[in-house]
Amino acid sequence: MKRLSRRSMLRGSAAVVATVTVARPHIVNAAATTASVWWPQGFVREEDASLRSMIADYEKQSGNKIDVSIIPFGPLMQKIVSALTSGDVPDLVENYNSSQTILPQNAWNDKLVDLADVVDTQQSHYHPTALLSAKYYNNVTKSRGFYCAPYKCAVLPFHIWNSLVEKAGFKMSDAPKTWDAFWDFFKPMQKELRAKGSRGIYSLGLQATTTGPADGNFLFHYFLNAYGGNAIVTPDGVPHLDDPAVKEAVIKAITYISTAYKEGYVPPGALSWTDADDNNAFHAKQILMALDGTISIELALYHKKEQYDDIVTLGLPLDNAGKKIPSQLGVGGVFVPKGAKNVPVAKDFLKYLVQPKVVNEYLKSGLGRWLPTMPELVKNDPFWLDPADPHRSAYARQGVLEPTAPNYPAFNPGYAEANAQQIWGAAEADVIREGMTPQAAAEKALNRVGAILAKYPIAAT
Repeated sequence: MKRLSRRSMLRGSAAVVATVTVARPHIVNAAATTASVWWPQGFVREEDASLRSMIADYEKQSGNKIDVSIIPFGPLMQKIVSALTSGDVPDLVENYNSSQTILPQNAWNDKLVDLADVVDTQQSHYHPTALLSAKYYNNVTKSRGFYCAPYKCAVLPFHIWNSLVEKAGFKMSDAPKTWDAFWDFFKPMQKELRAKGSRGIYSLGLQATTTGPADGNFLFHYFLNAYGGNAIVTPDGVPHLDDPAVKEAVIKAITYISTAYKEGYVPPGALSWTDADDNNAFHAKQILMALDGTISIELALYHKKEQYDDIVTLGLPLDNAGKKIPSQLGVGGVFVPKGAKNVPVAKDFLKYLVQPKVVNEYLKSGLGRWLPTMPELVKNDPFWLDPADPHRSAYARQGVLEPTAPNYPAFNPGYAEANAQQIWGAAEADVIREGMTPQAAAEKALNRVGAILAKYPIAAT
């Protein structure tokens, strides 16, 4: 089946860019100076238009100039790494997933500016999980600091083709309410759909990938949390890899994902999927459902109403014991590298960005692909919980109003290194390709994670 890149599919959607009037709170007007900014290209065009509008509004009020470069995610990541290595850095940097890749390691190595004075301006408004996720350990100062200004967040909701569920003879209203049973609900649909002519369809979009960079890790950790393994690393940065509950959860997660693959419910190519491939497979109706971050899957079809309305977006079911599962909250924030030439203007811009009215309008104008990190915005602005858009409302409830937990690299930078090595995807592949037992694969993976985390001892604070 031909696969289109996520970018090409998004380009195929007609863009309707709204003119946005950003809120105009008071800004201290400093001498006119310029700050250079690197920002990731949006997955929908409205995101880029919203960014430019927000920057223009700031420039009018402050007299400062923001020299922004909007760069696709992959090239931007390479550019950031190169800049931090050479020391030739911009004043402000944002990129998808930097909170779990760039920030933990560079905070550890004291290469970032502490932004506590930025975060403090709005600290009472922030979601507690967002604050935990933005605070990283510095091995030089032996303390934690706010090395990014968090302004957006995301979780992994379920994305399901309703028409395919019904074509298979099922109804979403009959979906079970607990974790394993919910996933199992979709398995028999594969046989029914293939019998009705959908020959290449698979029930489950499980990213059992060894390629990465992010989706396979995210998926594994949602399974880990569903099985009670959330204490694998605690907020003090201490790993608990020998905890029986953690070990059991790791084994269960590897078992479910690898078994579903071996039983043929997952596309064979999933072992080498990149972060775009599950989106492409979903849009091509190669997979019936997926658990994937943000609502980019839906928004790629925002201007194709029939398809947009055909997707069902759901938060998490309960765990197998009937208790709520915390969604891991991916926090997006802007950071300032040490060596930046204009830190005062960089911070002034961030203090503007994180104001509730400003950030709310900015994220809304980007169609709500990213959620605000301030619960009051979701509660008080009808946009976020509007029942007329069930995708956004389900996503906002899951990410901001339901239980959440930080991602582990915020607690210990070694976990970012472990994720980069795709240790959990490799464990699934050990079972699928090598015939290893889930228990042996889990032990091997935990030993690898332990060896990495041992390089990052964190003093009690």
